[in-house]
Amino acid sequence: SQKRFSLPVALVFLLVLLFVAGAGFKLHHKDCNSSVSRASEVSEDSVAMPRKLLRVAVHRTEAREPEKPSSGGSALPRGIVQATSDLEMVSMVGDPEQQGGSRPSKSLLAIPVGIKNKAAVDKLWGDLEWSRRAVHVSALGQTKWWFAKRFLHPDVVAAYDYVFLWDEDVEVDAFDPLRYLDIVKREGLEISQPALDRRSEIHHGITTRALLRPGAEGGGDVHRRFYKPAAGWGGGGCDDSSTGPPCAGWVEIMVPVFSRAAWRCSWGMVQNDLVHAWGLDYKLGHCAQGDRTLKVGVVDSEYVLHRGVPTLGGTEGKAAAFRVAVRRRSFAEMQIFNRRWKEAAADDASWTDPYPKLRQ
Repeated sequence: SQKRFSLPVALVFLLVLLFVAGAGFKLHHKDCNSSVSRASEVSEDSVAMPRKLLRVAVHRTEAREPEKPSSGGSALPRGIVQATSDLEMVSMVGDPEQQGGSRPSKSLLAIPVGIKNKAAVDKLWGDLEWSRRAVHVSALGQTKWWFAKRFLHPDVVAAYDYVFLWDEDVEVDAFDPLRYLDIVKREGLEISQPALDRRSEIHHGITTRALLRPGAEGGGDVHRRFYKPAAGWGGGGCDDSSTGPPCAGWVEIMVPVFSRAAWRCSWGMVQNDLVHAWGLDYKLGHCAQGDRTLKVGVVDSEYVLHRGVPTLGGTEGKAAAFRVAVRRRSFAEMQIFNRRWKEAAADDASWTDPYPKLRQ
């Protein structure tokens, strides 16, 4: 029941980060793609992995010219772009705008864990056959968006054609990453996601796997819009005239896949202090490198099962209370992001919103 995937050969030492520093940083991409590309070469030998672990295949890429700065360019209003980040931990609960503020001057110490500590490191990762081929970053109590803002800077991952930024509670028995990427390239999708098996916990209808007939949109492989009747006089339906999320041009932040160019833009839009990223998915279409109704889509033929496991907290006692606090902060972050977007759009006179009126 296990599929086989290929993973890149990676550095074999573990960096332990001691947080005696926290100043923001900004990386600048120079002529480093060639060396990074060689390190990313995929072996012909596949690596078997447990089905419940996230597995992603990456292709070797050739050296490329440096790309545009990481500001996101004219696709986004200037005020929404967070061009720098830091290595400070961020709480998953509470008011994000009250937890920041000024911090004392600090420095950062990075320590390699050498051969004499091999036994200690093996205790942590030795039971995973692929662990020696992967770079491990451990940050307790943080989210994937916290990690992405700090370790997936566009200049750092410029050697990769696509970035998979997935939740951990998905099963991939019906998913083949190479076939998936073939479809994405053929369909010209800059931002995409695999469809969700109908047995999944589903939050938005557009993510559900569509059972399309051959000859339908995408040849049965992809759908780009969702249809549902309007709910009474209040509207809220999705039809052929719908041009915006969540009816068209939209994917959820659960299992998104970004092209290199789309990630460069999207990374700039990720807010350093809003670690749950609620609300971000409604604006990702601005980073689609063109018409979001064409370049954003859900791949039906390569799908995953979303189990909906509440990993951030739990369901009983203190864990349940923490989960409620996480949910409360998630909603607060969405409101904050929407407010920041509105203010940034109003303040940037040089920026024009290609989707000024959201028709759902």
